[in-house]
Amino acid sequence: MQALAIAAAGMTAAAERLTASAQRVASADVRAETAEDLKDVDYGKERVEQISAQYDFRANAKVVQTADQMTGALLNIKA
Repeated sequence: MQALAIAAAGMTAAAERLTASAQRVASADVRAETAEDLKDVDYGKERVEQISAQYDFRANAKVVQTADQMTGALLNIKA
């Protein structure tokens, strides 16, 4: 079913966005020697990106769940 493939790709993309944002924050914290160095990363923007990625992942997971239920319903009708 195409919905499953699209949702799986969306989940992968959301997970990659979350990972990339977390890595940017972590690497900024490691590189920073002073409080001034921490200003290189916009922590508010990164947090918004992380929350957005989480919601995107959840939405795609819900699509997978719904597609699975639809497939189950179709199989029950044919049985």
